[in-house]
Amino acid sequence: MKKHNFYAGPSILPQFTIEETAKAVTNFAGTGLSIMEVSHRSKEVVAVMSEAQQLFKELLNIPDGYQVLFLGGGASTQFMMIPFNLLQKKAAYLVTGGWASKAAKEAKLFGEVVEVASSKDANFNYIPKGYTIPSDADYFHITTNNTLYGTEIRTDFDVNMPLVADMSSDIFSRPIDVSKYSLIYGGAQKNLAPAGITFIIVKEDILGKVDRAIPTMLDYRTHIDKESMFNTPPVLPLFAALQTLRWLKNNGGIGAMEKVNIEKAQLLYNEIDRNKLFKGTVSNPEDRSLMNICFVMNEEYAELEKEFLEFATSKGMTGIKGHRSVGGFRASTYNALPKESVEALVAVMKEFESKK
Repeated sequence: MKKHNFYAGPSILPQFTIEETAKAVTNFAGTGLSIMEVSHRSKEVVAVMSEAQQLFKELLNIPDGYQVLFLGGGASTQFMMIPFNLLQKKAAYLVTGGWASKAAKEAKLFGEVVEVASSKDANFNYIPKGYTIPSDADYFHITTNNTLYGTEIRTDFDVNMPLVADMSSDIFSRPIDVSKYSLIYGGAQKNLAPAGITFIIVKEDILGKVDRAIPTMLDYRTHIDKESMFNTPPVLPLFAALQTLRWLKNNGGIGAMEKVNIEKAQLLYNEIDRNKLFKGTVSNPEDRSLMNICFVMNEEYAELEKEFLEFATSKGMTGIKGHRSVGGFRASTYNALPKESVEALVAVMKEFESKK
């Protein structure tokens, strides 16, 4: 039976990435050695780093003045590293979910944090609008996609200060205007690579403006100067990330990804809205995520939740159980998930409905 992988992260990767990485585990770049046992200073690994940075810039059309870094520590380390490098007196945060809340919490260790708006009052089921950002903030932080709650910001904001964005779960899912951001970051384990590597796109001219001393490993300038090789990078996830970047380019780039992502999401949202058993958890349809589609049983069918999960699992649907803070179900439809998997899930929902 075919498995359809809807896990939120670590999550589905292109088959190309898996196969090429598997080959490199046994024989990397014709060296006769595993990617897991060669020096990060070798010319073969340096070439991997260089190509990955170049493809990042090419696929996202990153303008001059920005650097692409690949570091360890996950996006959670960036929650601290960003204010360490950028927060002099005050920062503004838009709180749209659990990860945004954690980012704001860490920033409070370094200065004043203004939460310009929050959707916590409704269990983060919408994206706040109509708020005011303090004009004297050192930067404004957003989380573009919320994996737990199924909301997404799909526009590039225009703000009169450095804009910082956590794009862990929707990077490469749609074209973005990088010039509107000063720093974009994310863990790779949702739309790029296995867990273990973190990407950062940083505009160089925002650095070096805080008074505090920054430990060497936590200073972005350290990693820019050493081209992400100040210490040993996570080499295996880096290699896998390069394969995904090649796959993205070979499959038409980010515009092509967005087209398919819209088709996949619309297919599933249409079924959620049509099917008498289910309802979406996001209050405003325009806030619905294209990457993490959350839904629950309608109230009158709530007792069927466990039965549907077991039924769907028996049909090969993997990883659709919703996060404990939301309940219900979550189908993560990242770039690598084929449309056929969404069609299979929709068929399962229709079949289950027909039995009730």
